[in-house]
Amino acid sequence: MQHQSYEFYSARATEAGAEAAEATLDNVRERALRAQKTWLGLAEQARRVANDREKARLARELKDAEGR
Repeated sequence: MQHQSYEFYSARATEAGAEAAEATLDNVRERALRAQKTWLGLAEQARRVANDREKARLARELKDAEGR
C-alpha cells in the first residue's frame, strides 16, 4: 500500500487554490475551495502520520539499544 505524502496533498491544495482564484463561476470557485480545504486536511493528516511513524521508529531503536 502506497502512502501519499504531505507534499503530494499540499501540491493538490495549491492547484485547487489556483483553480478557485481563476474561476469566473461561483459554483466552480466554491467547488475548488472545498477541494482545497479537503487537500489541506489530508496534507496535515499525512504530516501527523509521518511524525508518528518517525517517533515510533526512534522508540523502537532506543528500546533495541537498551536491550543490548
